[in-house]
Amino acid sequence: MQDKRATPRWRLKPTEQRAVLILGDLIAGYLALLVALYLWAAGDAWLQFSLEFLKTRPDPWFYLLPIFWVVLLVDTYDLNKVGNLQLTMRGVGVATLAATFFYLIIYFSMPPQTLPRRGVAFFVIFVVIFTLIWRFIYVRSFQAASRSKRVLIIGAGKAGSTLVDVITDRNPPPFNLIGLIDDDPEKKGKRIRDFEVFGDHTQLFDIIYQRGITDLILAISGPIQHGMFQNLLMAQEQGLDISTMQEVYESLLGRVPINLLDSEWVIRSFVSHTPNGGFYRLFKRLMDLLISMVGMVFLVVLFPIIAVLILIDSGSPVIYSQERLGRGGIPYRIYKFRTMKTNADMEKEGLVTASNDPRVTRVGRFLRKVHLDELPQVINVLVGEMSWVGPRSERSELVEIFQKVVPFYRARMLVKPGVTGWAQINQPYAETVEETAIKLEYDLYYIEHANILMDITILLRTFGAVLGFKGR
Repeated sequence: MQDKRATPRWRLKPTEQRAVLILGDLIAGYLALLVALYLWAAGDAWLQFSLEFLKTRPDPWFYLLPIFWVVLLVDTYDLNKVGNLQLTMRGVGVATLAATFFYLIIYFSMPPQTLPRRGVAFFVIFVVIFTLIWRFIYVRSFQAASRSKRVLIIGAGKAGSTLVDVITDRNPPPFNLIGLIDDDPEKKGKRIRDFEVFGDHTQLFDIIYQRGITDLILAISGPIQHGMFQNLLMAQEQGLDISTMQEVYESLLGRVPINLLDSEWVIRSFVSHTPNGGFYRLFKRLMDLLISMVGMVFLVVLFPIIAVLILIDSGSPVIYSQERLGRGGIPYRIYKFRTMKTNADMEKEGLVTASNDPRVTRVGRFLRKVHLDELPQVINVLVGEMSWVGPRSERSELVEIFQKVVPFYRARMLVKPGVTGWAQINQPYAETVEETAIKLEYDLYYIEHANILMDITILLRTFGAVLGFKGR
């Protein structure tokens, strides 16, 4: 039988996709730098655009602007967003605001006539234009590649159905889902959302050839029949890509499917691979201390202003402290600027803060929007009770509740709690048990994949959230 499988235009791994994005952004950045230098030199009556101008007029840091720009674009390297042009434009807009913010800080803190306003202005204008052109090309190519990737899910039970829901809810779709197969004869012919369960493993190759399947996703949570196992091996030998439901779920959502995992997975993923040792832990602590030193400067400068605003708005106290559970369930006291009314007893009126909570003061609402209420936690980080990046710390009362109803909830205490974190930037607040479970999926994903680059990404995305007033 003739092989009719479709072949995608490109088959890049996630790391390779990010590398292509970064390379394109760097090229766009250096093209913008070249244009900025040319226009800057055009206004120079003495040197014009010449080698001597390039050597003498721009400071060395000016040639690093494209690299700084790529760092600011870190939020746009989320592969779940790169195919969406609207989200890409939003990310570029936030990077532009951040670049302008940083430049203004440096400009007003440096002696007069030391920074090239015209050169930087030209760079910012053209780097935004070139980056958007490049990203538009990438989005079109990404969507074309997605359409040519034709996927069949192996397993139509709970895992397969969950994956169908995840894929269907993505916009744009990450790939072209064709349908499912399952060895349970009762599932044959049924539909999950709009996708049909075609048959069992004996029909696998007929389905592959007839429908041009390029990829298989294994979503069988129980034992795999010998015939299915043999056919999957043969399919892989013939060049089809095979991935697991967990891999695809994590890749698409950036979190782990806790309702589809067992205790063995927790032991394998966390006990044998927990980011608590080696160079990562040392480097993370050094980064915490460095950022905390900068944070202390902001705390000292802003404390009198914020304190006066709080006192005028709702009286004392200015600082609010509460017992939380840290790494290993060890209690400590967390410090924040008070954002609620002084008579708002959380134990009596509610354990968690709800949307538009009437207990939040007017100044408190602003502080939450820009996350300045978290600033006193720099003290917690300095003494080692917290990290800048990690799962959100919780009260012992909530931990007691959640660990009874949310699978693996206690596992989030394998690392220090953080001022910000993967869960916080992806789902800022949780008001229900279901939302808490989703936050835990993000926390466990972070614990499983944590590294310095991921921590830096989270910090930069948090800065973008501050600029975007995304707190609550």
